[in-house]
Amino acid sequence: MLFAAWPSHASELPTHAELRQALKEVVQDKNGGFSLNMWATVVDRDGVVKAVAFSGKDRGDQWPGSRVISAQKANTANAFSLPALSLSTANLYAAVQPGGSLYGLQHSNPVDVSVAYGGPSEKIGAEDDPMTGKKMGGVNIFGGGLALYNKEGKLVGALGVSGDSSCADHNIAWKVRDKLGLDFVPAGVSPAKDDNIVNDIANGASAGGWGHPTCSPEAAEIATGLPKTHPIGSKK
Repeated sequence: MLFAAWPSHASELPTHAELRQALKEVVQDKNGGFSLNMWATVVDRDGVVKAVAFSGKDRGDQWPGSRVISAQKANTANAFSLPALSLSTANLYAAVQPGGSLYGLQHSNPVDVSVAYGGPSEKIGAEDDPMTGKKMGGVNIFGGGLALYNKEGKLVGALGVSGDSSCADHNIAWKVRDKLGLDFVPAGVSPAKDDNIVNDIANGASAGGWGHPTCSPEAAEIATGLPKTHPIGSKK
């Protein structure tokens, strides 16, 4: 039996230039971390990498290891979000801990190392980054990955951001998604029914089951305010 392919909605995803510009602007904000330069990756609904960008002047201005992590986060947010429910990577942290409802998830969908580390180094972060057009895979379960929904509420892919504390990564990803206009989130597991980070872990346990550790009071305060400072598209 033949099945119709998922619509890629590739034309609705940001270009490399658009992703890089949005990232460069957002890292200038206060995001609750170390004010570091960042990596960002966008994948389509099939998990194919569409763009990889960095905010600094050179690929060495960001943690080199965060390039692959940003792609993992994008893959994770896409792989575990649905048209009617968005799960950020931050939402997965508590659930994958021993005894959690999704324990073991972080070991599924392994990274394709030939995609992650292949190609010439001088192209890393460029429009023709070696990961572009390929499926890298990977699962990452801390802040920085968000699903992307267009104005019609269609899930078109996901964004992953890495390069600072995991909480700052989430805040930056939220603001970048806002700038890209792909934040029409249908529902989520946070108290506000979106995919915002939930800082409800105390004594090692998450009250709601979808919590994430608090990295700093500043990062938590910024995250709590995101639904007002950068409301999702359906609530603007």
